[in-house]
Amino acid sequence: MIDLLDPSNVITRLFDAEKFDEMYNYCKELLENNPNDMLALQNISLSLIYLKKFDESIDYCNKVLEIKNSDIYALKNKIFALENLKQYEQVIKFCKQILSIDSKDIWALNSLGIALNELDRHKEALECYDTSLLIDSKDITALMNKANSLSHLGNYQDAIHYYDQAQMIDSKLKELPLAKSKLFEKLGMSDDAFLAAQGILNKDMEKIKNEAKENKCSVFHQFCNDEFEKSN
Repeated sequence: MIDLLDPSNVITRLFDAEKFDEMYNYCKELLENNPNDMLALQNISLSLIYLKKFDESIDYCNKVLEIKNSDIYALKNKIFALENLKQYEQVIKFCKQILSIDSKDIWALNSLGIALNELDRHKEALECYDTSLLIDSKDITALMNKANSLSHLGNYQDAIHYYDQAQMIDSKLKELPLAKSKLFEKLGMSDDAFLAAQGILNKDMEKIKNEAKENKCSVFHQFCNDEFEKSN
């Protein structure tokens, strides 16, 4: 039987209901009874993040880390708050601390990569995403940010490949077709740019372009004809 009054259950209910003010006040009450209550300290910092009070959140994260300097939950909350404060050098420092504890923490690897991107250190960021993808080849965050990094470095063809890989895993991400299309435009590949903007995967583009040649029509007309036939 679930104890509805158990603090962890109360906090979970408040978080799931997005009642972050109430979650903050509840944790504050717990801390009045026990200033070192780890559950309360960890979750009051989380509530403050959602309340966009990032400096205060960091203060509570630090209190957790004074008790346990390797607390992953507090380190990740602190990183999230620092990201929002655009303190990317500090983000890098604490991501590396997590990775010193667990070198395969994909969240920390991706967060480190994003911080490096923000500091225009794109080649270093690529190393983070490559490591993430060795652990999980279908990690969407790593695929998308590797593509972003390659694009910043002017390697558009490879960037398109990784956007396409991400699109194959999650076709609902609306930003991917547009990102691919813009890079095809930069490469002067207008037909591919058009098809990419319609959400067509790279592997399906050649078929449409070849059919357009066979039918002696534009890629645009071939695509429209294909869509008309599908609708019927």
